[in-house]
Amino acid sequence: MKQAFDAYVTAALFDKTGQALFALGDGTVRTDAGATLAAHDGAVLCACAHPSGEGVVTGGDDGRLAWSRAGGVAELAALTGKWIDAVAASPASGLIAFAAGREAHIRDAADAAFARIFAHDKSVADLAFDPKGRRLAAATYGGAVLWYARIAEQNPVKLNWAGSHIAVAFSPDGRFLMSSMQENQLHGWRLNDAKDLRMGGYPAKVKSLVFMAKGMLMATSGAPGVVVWPFGGANGPMGKEAAEIGFDESTLVARVAGTPDGTILAAGLDDGRVWACDLTSRRIEQIKAEKGSAITALAVTRDGGRLAWGDEDGQVGVSELEGL
Repeated sequence: MKQAFDAYVTAALFDKTGQALFALGDGTVRTDAGATLAAHDGAVLCACAHPSGEGVVTGGDDGRLAWSRAGGVAELAALTGKWIDAVAASPASGLIAFAAGREAHIRDAADAAFARIFAHDKSVADLAFDPKGRRLAAATYGGAVLWYARIAEQNPVKLNWAGSHIAVAFSPDGRFLMSSMQENQLHGWRLNDAKDLRMGGYPAKVKSLVFMAKGMLMATSGAPGVVVWPFGGANGPMGKEAAEIGFDESTLVARVAGTPDGTILAAGLDDGRVWACDLTSRRIEQIKAEKGSAITALAVTRDGGRLAWGDEDGQVGVSELEGL
């Protein structure tokens, strides 16, 4: 399936049924079944799957947090005059977090009355829940901040590292917090002792990272191939070398996606191409061989059976990953 929308593709994801959903810069959420859901009066700035697995939660420049699913669109929160530009959700705890300026907000999918607000010194660029959905990490200038998501009054843990942090992700075992930075590098912390992990050498900003293979591997964009770091053992990637898969000196990897429990890895490139790889065999299959606008969104189903992509000019596609 391929289709063209006249809007930037902010995110692509799959719901629990395997349906592909695309969040667009025109404020809509589109599905591969042909449905159009008007989620925002303005651009969709961020998106994630709802904790229930039904539909998608989006934040927009209209200050609304919206839940789009088969039954329609529901407003989860509204902040007049602000942009919601980061969102995260936890299936384990049912919590949803979103960022507006220097604040991180928490909602509970099962309790409409529940709300928490956590203030930061600088703007929050990204959010991530730990595997149990109890702690929230916020990426900001100068490092990351860890909060207990349900506790109203608390002193957060601050993980300091100079520079602007733009994306965060917990390892699936909860032992590491990884952050991408404006300075073309990754930084991380081993959480039991706040040990720093410096992971540099990238020629471009790391816009996308994903843990896969039951947390044994972490794949990132930001290089001519997908950079894959080993996370096995007590020290994770410390003292280890990364591998690079699908190297192509003519372009850079813009987005990565993968299966959390398996070894299917996908890459979307700056020149518009998309490929997928089974890390066991290292065989790469071209999913979108023709060049075009940069890939801005990429997703793979949990079982590795389907892949969805979108680019900055509104082209989207869904492919079956058979034979990998």
